[in-house]
Amino acid sequence: MAPALFIILRLIQGIAFGLYVPLAWVFVAEHVPRQYSSVACSYVTASFYVGVLFSNAFFIWLTNSMTPDQLADYGWRLPFLTGAILSLLPLLAWRWIDESPFFVEMKKSKPDNYIAKPFRLLFKHCKHSIFIGMVLTIIISSITTVIVLLLPDLIELRFALDSDLFGFSHSLGIIFMVLGCIFYGLISNQQNFGKVLAIGSALLIIQMFLFFYHLQASGDYILIMYSLLGFAAGIVGMVPAILVRLFPTNVRLTGMAFCYNMAYGIVGVLVPFGLGYATLYVSFSPALYIAFVGFIGIIMGIYFYNLPEFKKIDEII
Repeated sequence: MAPALFIILRLIQGIAFGLYVPLAWVFVAEHVPRQYSSVACSYVTASFYVGVLFSNAFFIWLTNSMTPDQLADYGWRLPFLTGAILSLLPLLAWRWIDESPFFVEMKKSKPDNYIAKPFRLLFKHCKHSIFIGMVLTIIISSITTVIVLLLPDLIELRFALDSDLFGFSHSLGIIFMVLGCIFYGLISNQQNFGKVLAIGSALLIIQMFLFFYHLQASGDYILIMYSLLGFAAGIVGMVPAILVRLFPTNVRLTGMAFCYNMAYGIVGVLVPFGLGYATLYVSFSPALYIAFVGFIGIIMGIYFYNLPEFKKIDEII
């Protein structure tokens, strides 16, 4: 029963997290003034990577402070206990936070006999937005999955590096990715976000190839190259602000959650197996995949740059 129960609980945990992320983006974007929505969403995105840093530091502390027998006996329970406590804090905080002004206004305008049918409205009126949202979320999920989660294991398949130095480089890269998220959020508040997305995607492609060429040459400057790669990957920080404006208020969370979970499900299943297999034969496979994703980002950036107008964030269908 233990493996079956573990899988069921893990599925429930994934479903819950799949709502939590788009909910945070929507809630923040609908509260802050319109001119600050991009940087606000970038702060939320950056906080996810701060969580990855905390998780890495927690596991390093755990493995260094306990023996393998202690970890097998009771130590493995500590991350679950810590995660449960941290998850409880925002749940309590929701009780003292008001709903967004857009949501309150929408509820006031509804007739008493109104029956919510968000999925029907979503697929009837927002097919184009769903497609764009899926493409944008594939960009976020691919960059996060490859650069934040998979890259250390993929590099170890083909390159020999000092494990301690490489582990520190990976953490440093995530720190600079947090800074990159905030940077791109700030400049996309001041510039056309289509132009920022296109330029940022191009810089990510260039830095990804420079990173792998550097590994192939020697890897002596891995700290600098990983930091630059993390900063370039911070382009993901500005994308949620675009997602928020794709959908009207009454289907915004439904639309974002659908796009987010579908895209992450596809990328999360296919990319680890596909890249792991491909990297055994072609060492530059992660760079080629990120180049493909970056090229999609450039196309989307050009599309948004030439878009004559965009939906108002308070629109209702």
